[in-house]
Amino acid sequence: MHRYLSPSKYIDFEDANISAVARSLARGTTSEQDLVRRCFEFVRDEIRHSSDFKLNPVTCRASDVLRHKTGYCYAKSHLLAALLRANGVPAGLCYQRLSVGDSGAPYCLHGLNAVYLQDFGWYRIDARGNKPGVSAQFCPPVEVLAFPIREPQERDFPEIWAEPLPVVVEVLERYESYDHVLANLPDIELAA
Repeated sequence: MHRYLSPSKYIDFEDANISAVARSLARGTTSEQDLVRRCFEFVRDEIRHSSDFKLNPVTCRASDVLRHKTGYCYAKSHLLAALLRANGVPAGLCYQRLSVGDSGAPYCLHGLNAVYLQDFGWYRIDARGNKPGVSAQFCPPVEVLAFPIREPQERDFPEIWAEPLPVVVEVLERYESYDHVLANLPDIELAA
């Protein structure tokens, strides 16, 4: 579990602002689930999704997401992992492969989290941000993610990564505006 509790370049919870917000969210919680719910809802509801709100700058590190209050799903997942790890709750990163449109190519990765809950084990949560047609919730043991898998080329990847995928970091660090990221969303080709 150590790697799911450790700080890193992108999940930089040793940052003073992240530590302060993590402590604030933990204050008055009565259970692990209460703490996780608060962290999840803070990132889901208070950090605006870059594409939904047409916001710059493009963020990647958790501390930058918090500072600018915006991020793509990937960056928001970095912040949620940082807040959870700062509070001693193991958290990792997960990905789905989804159609960018209603169906078919092109495809892109979607970033979300897995958190280790003492009562349930690994449980996935999606703090991308709700909007019409998207309603992710925290209600363990049932996962209520933002997007269902609907077609053969889409995937729920089962892995739980301690660090962001290089293809995700590369896109977030290469492009300087939300619309350039939107035009170049990261993807992983599926094996034949």
